[in-house]
Amino acid sequence: MLSEDDIQLIKQIVKETLYEILEAEFYDGVFGLLDAVEGGIAAFKHQLGVKKGVSAEQPKPVAVKEKTFACLKFEPQKGVRIGEYEVAYKESNLPEHWNHAYNILRQANATISNRYHGEGYQHSYWLYGEGRIFRQKLNQKQS
Repeated sequence: MLSEDDIQLIKQIVKETLYEILEAEFYDGVFGLLDAVEGGIAAFKHQLGVKKGVSAEQPKPVAVKEKTFACLKFEPQKGVRIGEYEVAYKESNLPEHWNHAYNILRQANATISNRYHGEGYQHSYWLYGEGRIFRQKLNQKQS
């Protein structure tokens, strides 16, 4: 038979475990939703502007702040073709940071030939394969 203290301890462990799971999954979902809403609003504004004759040019996507990616742990690498770059591995990073950054790059379709960066960024970012985010320092003409 379990004592009252044992039952309270089990309840506390279950509560903390559920909180950790829900918090990680909840924040991933909320960040993904907010990214999608932001993209939808920008597309709607552009379509409305074109329809009303106010805008004819393609909207420039607004990049998130670079700190979204800077919180990841990157490991330096060197390649024959692209020189020095860095790689962040999924298993070496906190899930909430990793998933948020990965989802942004995935939604932007960031590849080595279509790298993700914004005004004031120090690095460009892209995806290749599963479980890895790449970055490379921007040179003057890229930024």
